[in-house]
Amino acid sequence: MITTVNPSTEEPIAEYSVMTADHIEEVIALAGSDYRSWRKVILPRRGELMKQLAALLRAEKEKHAALITLEMGKPLSQAVAEVQKSALVCDYYAEHAESFLTHELSELDGGAKGVVKFEPIGLVLGIMPWNFPFWQVFRFAVPALMAGNAVLVKHAPNVTGSAIAIEQLFRDAGFPEHLYRAVHTDLEDVDRLSGFMIDHPAVQGVSLTGSTAAGRAVAEKAGRALKRSVLELGGSDPYIVLDDADLNRAVTICAASRLLNSGQSCISAKRFIVHSRVFPEFEHLLLQRISSAVMGDPFDPAVEVGPLARADLRLQLHQQVLRSVAGGARLLCGGELPSGRGFFYPPTLLSGVSKGIATYSEETFGPVATLIEAHDDNEAVYIANDTPYGLGSAVFSQNVDRALALADQLDAGSCFINSMVKSDPAMPFGGVKESGYGRELSLYGIREFVNVKSFSVSGA
Repeated sequence: MITTVNPSTEEPIAEYSVMTADHIEEVIALAGSDYRSWRKVILPRRGELMKQLAALLRAEKEKHAALITLEMGKPLSQAVAEVQKSALVCDYYAEHAESFLTHELSELDGGAKGVVKFEPIGLVLGIMPWNFPFWQVFRFAVPALMAGNAVLVKHAPNVTGSAIAIEQLFRDAGFPEHLYRAVHTDLEDVDRLSGFMIDHPAVQGVSLTGSTAAGRAVAEKAGRALKRSVLELGGSDPYIVLDDADLNRAVTICAASRLLNSGQSCISAKRFIVHSRVFPEFEHLLLQRISSAVMGDPFDPAVEVGPLARADLRLQLHQQVLRSVAGGARLLCGGELPSGRGFFYPPTLLSGVSKGIATYSEETFGPVATLIEAHDDNEAVYIANDTPYGLGSAVFSQNVDRALALADQLDAGSCFINSMVKSDPAMPFGGVKESGYGRELSLYGIREFVNVKSFSVSGA
């Protein structure tokens, strides 16, 4: 059985049956049958269903947001925003998928006509995390479905209620009953059953959002089975604050990024790399903002920081803080496990961090901010890149040309100038190095799970 737990109270929410391998085999067969019909459905009709799905999400946003908050602790207003963003990606691909998948024509040597078509590949498996239980599913599933594929989702066990709700949303919107299916396994069976699904001949691709360790395991399984894969993994995103930055604006954006989703986001700011000329002032301003953030019941509108999703995640984060302090970091606020029930961890600021200290390069998944001093632009770039990760990044400067020149040198899938790193349906999303490979969203996302098929046509 899967038992979901309210991270604010540590009380059980619901119990769900775990699927056996035989049950999953049946699900795959049903999804395969619906796929063979779905791939023939014209794109305008697919788009109509996506628009109906977007409308349902918006109409039921409070209900689904409450479930998200209950299962993983996200502050309620942020959960509502997550559901609304999921509707946005449905509308985006409903509008743009046809142009993204339009045949490409060319003239070939000898007078032949060249045609490139983008065809679906079959069933695509998504292995999804708990931190954005709706958005991360929709950003993967919507383009895959619009391309003509069927989708199987193995969601994180602690958000099984959300997984079931999403499956029902697709049915309520009018999609074929088995075109989108959720597969339920407990933590002990994830490796075995995920491997079984990746190996299954009907499954032609896999998309994982999760840890780097999980990415390695999935990449190994997919590679062995010769299945294509997209991996969106961890991040230790650097936010570089130059000496000409608007510090008040930078602090506001940096703190908002670090505290979003109680710090549980792969693209939230993790490391603040600040020019030495403005370091003391930035430290002072950031400490004021971080230390004043309200932690508590995520259903309370005044709360900015809810609980972490699980007890083991909180312990892991606390150990990183303790190791960093032992290594020489200065603890300016937070850093202590609170008493009482719930998996809460206080907003924490570490300063004076240097190479060799845990949070200098590691990913911290929770409301822990790291301050690192840099003496010039070159040192800032070096520190930013001195990590195994390469997901998002940001640069703050009133000289946009200077910021862009620095951003060009960063090892990252994206860089934002004077703003917070975030995903957008119109922009490709993904990373480099141990942050993964492949891209989601935009034109690039919908073409990840298609057969790029070439035709050469000559006259009789």
